[in-house]
Amino acid sequence: MAMLMRRRRSRPVPARRDDPSVNHGIRAPRVLLVDEEGRRLGEFLTPDAVELAKSRELDLVLVAAGASPPVARIADWGRMKYERKKKASNSTARESKLKELKVRPKTDDHDLSVKIKRAERFLARGDRVKVSVWFRGREHAHHEIGAQQCYRIADAVDEIASIETPPRMEGRRMHMVLAPDS
Repeated sequence: MAMLMRRRRSRPVPARRDDPSVNHGIRAPRVLLVDEEGRRLGEFLTPDAVELAKSRELDLVLVAAGASPPVARIADWGRMKYERKKKASNSTARESKLKELKVRPKTDDHDLSVKIKRAERFLARGDRVKVSVWFRGREHAHHEIGAQQCYRIADAVDEIASIETPPRMEGRRMHMVLAPDS
């Protein structure tokens, strides 16, 4: 027995949800048409508008789906996508992250200078730096030494950063946050 296979009609679907419908992907029966210069051409049946766009070697792009009737524009869809992508990449600012440096009250000068260099690198990138001083055992009797460690780091990077949050105790740790200067 020969099996008959049915062919399914494929429906054009936008590439992503935030992309507008293009050409035959527009489901509205009628659209208000705007040409490539921005002039209103009037209301058209969607297939007629698509044919008009094709005759101009351009695409029909739905720009206002919520309007009544929906507004479609004759434009070069590839160029529109490229310009959107370029605009989005230029407008995205780098988010500043919070980086943490962990030191102890007994951290020696050389180790502290390594931490300071790392803090300078983070601050130069635009990240905020959280300095944490960890206390154990009898070190809790000398919180002033932890605050001195925090201020030593802050003094070393004072040309490129300022203290956002001064040193304060939370449990067994002392925290201070440095923010880069604009």
